[in-house]
Amino acid sequence: MPDAPPAGAFAIVPTGDLAGAIAFWEQMGFARTGGEPTYVIMTGWDCEIHLRPADPPPWDVPANNPFGVFIRTPHVAEIAARMEDRVIRPGGVLRHREWGLYEVGLAGPDDLLVRVGWPSSLVD
Repeated sequence: MPDAPPAGAFAIVPTGDLAGAIAFWEQMGFARTGGEPTYVIMTGWDCEIHLRPADPPPWDVPANNPFGVFIRTPHVAEIAARMEDRVIRPGGVLRHREWGLYEVGLAGPDDLLVRVGWPSSLVD
């Protein structure tokens, strides 16, 4: 019997460059696991991200990108190392935050904010 998919809510992220967005998520450790040519399901770190082309103007990505994605995983340091070239500096560097998360901030495709974190109390 196949494993059940992860439970939870997953972001559907519009992008102006679907191929570039796929490459970003693959660099982070995600793999394409489903979808179709214009709707891509990426799975990694016990999460899913769904990608689709952005709507045509007047809604414009990245100029007016209101989206952000938070990934909760104990593998924060590993992801931060994989994505070193995308870490938002200075504010997004990997560290324990005052709100109780060990977290890194990444500049995603189309100026998408991607934050990856895990509760500080659970970090060795």
